[in-house]
Amino acid sequence: MPRNLSAWVDLTIHLLIMLVLIGLLSYYNQYIATIAGVVWLALASFARERCADRSHRFERYCRNVVKNISEMVNYAVEELPQMILVVNEQGRLQWANEQTTAELGEKPEQDTDIKDIWPGIIITPIWGQEGEYIFPHEDHYYQVRYRPVQMAPRQEPLMALYVQDVTSHEELRNTYQQSRTVLMYIQIDNYDEVMQGQTEAERTSLLLAVNQALNKWLKNLGGFMRRVSDDLYVVILTRDALDQAINERFDILDKVRQLQSTNRLPVTLSMGVAVAENQTMAELGAQAQAGLDLALGRGGDQVAVQIGGKTQFFGGRAKAVEKHTRVKARVVAHAIREIMEGADMVFIMGHHNEDFDCFGASMGMAKMARELGKPVHIVLSDMNEGIDKFADLLAGKEEYEGVFVHPEDIKTMTALNPVLIVVDTHIPHLVADPSLLERIHQVVVIDHHRRSENFIKSPLLVYIEPASSSTSELVTELLMYFSDDSTLSRLDATALYSGIVVDTKNFAVQTGVRTFDAAAYLRRSGADPVMVRHLFRSDYDTTVALARAKARSELCAGGLIVSTIPETMPNIQVIAAQAADSLLRIENVRMSIVLFQLSDQVVGLSARSTGELNVQVIMEAFGGGGHQNVAGAQVEGGSLMELKAKAIELSEKYIEENDKDESNPSAGR
Repeated sequence: MPRNLSAWVDLTIHLLIMLVLIGLLSYYNQYIATIAGVVWLALASFARERCADRSHRFERYCRNVVKNISEMVNYAVEELPQMILVVNEQGRLQWANEQTTAELGEKPEQDTDIKDIWPGIIITPIWGQEGEYIFPHEDHYYQVRYRPVQMAPRQEPLMALYVQDVTSHEELRNTYQQSRTVLMYIQIDNYDEVMQGQTEAERTSLLLAVNQALNKWLKNLGGFMRRVSDDLYVVILTRDALDQAINERFDILDKVRQLQSTNRLPVTLSMGVAVAENQTMAELGAQAQAGLDLALGRGGDQVAVQIGGKTQFFGGRAKAVEKHTRVKARVVAHAIREIMEGADMVFIMGHHNEDFDCFGASMGMAKMARELGKPVHIVLSDMNEGIDKFADLLAGKEEYEGVFVHPEDIKTMTALNPVLIVVDTHIPHLVADPSLLERIHQVVVIDHHRRSENFIKSPLLVYIEPASSSTSELVTELLMYFSDDSTLSRLDATALYSGIVVDTKNFAVQTGVRTFDAAAYLRRSGADPVMVRHLFRSDYDTTVALARAKARSELCAGGLIVSTIPETMPNIQVIAAQAADSLLRIENVRMSIVLFQLSDQVVGLSARSTGELNVQVIMEAFGGGGHQNVAGAQVEGGSLMELKAKAIELSEKYIEENDKDESNPSAGR
């Protein structure tokens, strides 16, 4: 009504203006003014009738619609084919429409906890926000759109939930996801060693047994396999089959490991698995190959599965097999020589808080650079108390003048074509100077730790041998082939020898034939065992701290023993490592973990194993890594006791799963 009244007023003003104009026209021409007056009367009559008609229709609208608007809204809300619920902050139901009753089979009572209806529904994390999510319940999937309800001040806040059954859509989406292509590369990672010394008939028989085991496994999964070389297979599966293999923890690794050649070496497999998502088939193949390389770099006998940008590992129980030939060492040595010859400066660094293996390997690589007449610098972190004694021995020696630098000393590097050699680690954030990785594009990685998912980006050359006792052993072999007339100084040889002694626990752990060959070469070059014993002597405070660490130890289930060192002190990493080694000598202990306070914000972990268990898997859960028998990690921002509880929980769970798999009689079938 008011709108029509406003329209009539507007028309009246226009009609009055027109009437005034007609009056002015009559002053000049009475005849034309008369005609205009007739037209004006017709327009005025038409306008009045139109306004009256609109007024009647608006009254009818108000009577039929506006008067009953609340009843219409209530009807629409109640009969909407979607469940609508209003809940308070505690997740208790305040109101629900009739569709909710139809879906649930009964009307939910007011103040009912919404989780009593759908245990999987989420309230607290989304309170006060807008959005949507899907949750499962029994055999159904439900989509929830949530919105805050605008309430008057000082009234209890409420949230509206619009719930819809989307089971058919989710089942279709799951069917699509489960049918996605999975590409897998399978390699017999110790093929040469297993086949060595066997007759053709024995080789054929062993390969036939491996093929039969793989065929039986893949037939159960519904996969397709094609052998592309003596030791390499390509497999295509669906995502559903991959999930089945994951649930079975890739038990094919255990079954194939039971197969032994006449030289008593078990056959082990490595697998790289990639799941098709949005990438091309070429990218899928590259991901599967990268996964295989990662599994081999970690020592083999394991599976690397890449799903959704993350990598999961399975297996990894067998020890890395030592290669009997040094062909790879010779090839790598020649490649490093060419890289160094093309550089105008060589930088060498290891992990921060360098140990004797890291330091010895750095000294060996620096020797190579000096032989070529290249300027060389070994970058040391600020935390390297463990090698202070050796650094004192080098002080004043002209040959090593200016070789050792710290990160702040090389911020203004002027080299045009430098090369960086990283030893005893391959994890970017663990190096002595992470910024150097960004500034130097030619990077060579030499390490003996099992390869982790976190790896230095785009290295020029990678030489990782998990079967080797130490990085010092690898560098010693490289020195043998680097130059025909290479001679090591007494200090260089002793540095490398000390690295081998430390990582092998005086030739007791992870020691192979090549380890003793390297040690013999170093002894012939002048390595001094007496000097090494002097370097390893500990002071009184260290001895007391070691005894306290042993006294705090706690024996847990499954042969696990855990201890802590809450005091911060110099050389704390060395003390923790020695404590972990000594705890492993206790009868029935299979795994030892020592946690120590590295600084106010950083807690370190040192783990050891007798070989039955893989401590690398445990340390990777804390962002660290290492070997099957020796591993470690550093965690920022966690308390010592919380991390101890987590370490015990993860270790006991791993030991339980490992013992269960080992005792499964079907594993060997």
